[in-house]
Amino acid sequence: MSFEIIQPEGMASPSGFSYAIAASGRNMLFIAGQTAQDSSGKIVGSRDIVRQFECALNNVLKVLRAGRGEPDHIAKMTIFVTDVAAYRENLRPIGSIYRKHFGKHYPAMTLVEVQKLFDREAMIEIEAIAVVP
Repeated sequence: MSFEIIQPEGMASPSGFSYAIAASGRNMLFIAGQTAQDSSGKIVGSRDIVRQFECALNNVLKVLRAGRGEPDHIAKMTIFVTDVAAYRENLRPIGSIYRKHFGKHYPAMTLVEVQKLFDREAMIEIEAIAVVP
């Protein structure tokens, strides 16, 4: 498995993401959107976007590892939030949690604000695509 980070000429240097990643490997793993659900199906961290980010990311990683993947196998990640302003206000702690698991691996990423998520208390949902050797 290998990744090639694509940095187009004439575009600003990305911070915390890659514009694109060319990936080669044996298996693609499509990880469904994960929220801050605990093992009983309840959302943790009511109105706490940092806690919800950490829990949702941990759920992504659990699914990834169950599919025999590691964090650096993720090529694309999409983060859906119900409040972009709250996400921006908490970039430092969110970034710290991200780096704890991913180090300096930054897949192609998209952040999208949505009106609601399926789980009414969820403030964040993360989906990912990984290329697993």
